[in-house]
Formats: sequence, structure tokens, C-alpha cells
Amino acid sequence: MNDHQIYTAHLAEGSAVPTLLCGHCRSILSRARIFRNEGDNHQDAECQTIGLCSADDCGAVNCCDAAMAHIDNPEQLFGIAS
Repeated sequence: MNDHQIYTAHLAEGSAVPTLLCGHCRSILSRARIFRNEGDNHQDAECQTIGLCSADDCGAVNCCDAAMAHIDNPEQLFGIAS
């Protein structure tokens, strides 16, 4: 049994800057906790981009691929300071 369910992050609608929301609790995913799923940051998930929710009582692991596909320039998300 897998102890860690992976949720699907959502893109916040009407936001002036690309903002991803946790697929579990809908809290904003901090850009500091969104990373590419590679190298030392590799998680056992079939996602290119992972977002970790920092909300109290949540801590969900989110796959951000689908949400980032709706951003015109997904690299912009990594370039914006948290």
C-alpha cells in the first residue's frame, strides 16, 4: 500500500501571476517548494514538476504538470521570487 497519495495541483484562476494551488486543501503552493523531479530532488512519482504543500495539517505532494501546461511560459513560475 502506498502511504503517500499524490494530488494534482490546480492553476489559480484570475491570478495576475501564475499561482498553483494544492490539489488536496487548495492552499497556495509556495514557489520555494515547487521543484523539478530530477537529480537530488527525485521523488517516486511520474511527474516532471512536484509541489509540496506547506499548509498546516496538509503537507500533500502535488503533481504540477497539468497546471503548468496551462501557463504560457512555465519557466516564469521558477523565476518569480516567493
